[in-house]
Amino acid sequence: MNAPDQNKTVSVPAQPEYAPDKSGKRRVLLIIITLIVLIALAAYGTWWYTVGRNFEHTEDAYAAGNVVQVTSQVAGTVVAIHADDTDVVQTGKPLVELDKTDAKVAVDQAEAQLAQTVREVRVLFANNGSLQANVSLRSSEVERAKSDLARRTQLLSTGAVSSEELEHARNAVKSAEAALQAASEQLTSNRTLTENTTVTQHPNVLRAAARVRETLLALSRTSLPAPMNGFVAKRAVQVGQRIAPGSPLLSIVPLNTLWVDANFKEVQLAHMRIGQEVELHSDLYGTDVTYHGKVLGMSAGTGSAFALLPAQNASGNWIKVVQRVPVRISLDPKELEAHPLRIGVSMQVQVNISQQQGAPVTAAARTTPAYQTAVFEQNGKDADQRIAEIIAANLPGTKDHKVDHKDDHKENHSAAAVKTTGKGA
Repeated sequence: MNAPDQNKTVSVPAQPEYAPDKSGKRRVLLIIITLIVLIALAAYGTWWYTVGRNFEHTEDAYAAGNVVQVTSQVAGTVVAIHADDTDVVQTGKPLVELDKTDAKVAVDQAEAQLAQTVREVRVLFANNGSLQANVSLRSSEVERAKSDLARRTQLLSTGAVSSEELEHARNAVKSAEAALQAASEQLTSNRTLTENTTVTQHPNVLRAAARVRETLLALSRTSLPAPMNGFVAKRAVQVGQRIAPGSPLLSIVPLNTLWVDANFKEVQLAHMRIGQEVELHSDLYGTDVTYHGKVLGMSAGTGSAFALLPAQNASGNWIKVVQRVPVRISLDPKELEAHPLRIGVSMQVQVNISQQQGAPVTAAARTTPAYQTAVFEQNGKDADQRIAEIIAANLPGTKDHKVDHKDDHKENHSAAAVKTTGKGA
């Protein structure tokens, strides 16, 4: 056998060096993470308890406002349009003009009728004098006929007067009394048309004046003014178009009176009150612009309750869905002037519900108009002025012709005489 080689090197496996405890590092890391999470939770809990629970947020909110439709009060043909979409208009500025030809013809006819009516009423008042004079004349004829009858009656016994002449005298008295009765009735009838009134306040004149006022109003309504300041939108009218009363022609949007309709979940409304402060941001300007407002009120129902096709939960399977209630929020007009919004833009809303002094619903009814315009008030004043001018032009002097009742006792006395004589005859 061969002896082992004493010079041969024998390889011995190397001993591994000391390895640190990895489980210890992992334990330290977990402790640090746990502490960070606990601190974060504590910080969030503190923030929520002191600040966060006092706010309600939603992004389901949109700017809203009045869309004032401009409509015509009279029929006509459009001859001019003074504003177009995106134009800014001021209150009272003409927007649409209609053809005035027919309206002017109607005004001329009504004014002529008023002038004629004033003159006819003046004749009624003037007739009182002539009819009274006629009554006096007939009364004198009655007295003369009676005197003649009495004289002939005395002469009958002497034979100077025949029975036939006496009968003629009696017939003359009856004829005179009948004429007096007719004249008295004519005077009474005419005075019935004029008593307790004047020319300017006579019903016929007032009726004709009302017709003039109606036609002047129709003429003024051929020009359609802007009822308020705002931007023109949705113009639908065209030049030459024949429009009917009530037809929508265009719309005006006053951007200085916008508000926000924020749709909050029903679980967010428990502590919401009227008057609470609100901060808002618009996607139109981003977070660089902050709007400030207040809660104005909450809708009387959820959005689905007022939908065109409300949900029918009484049939079929039912799945509970959290409902949303629209909340109206006001906006600062100065902030709107600096950064105008548009109707329908999205808003981010944050309501501070820490103030609990307000009421959950509106307590008092509104006592003043929410919106109003005065652009149509001048039309009536112009009509009244024109009517006064027409009446004055057809009425001599400045004094009205009033009913004269100075001779009423004569009329009554004459009528009584007629009745007495009739009985005696």
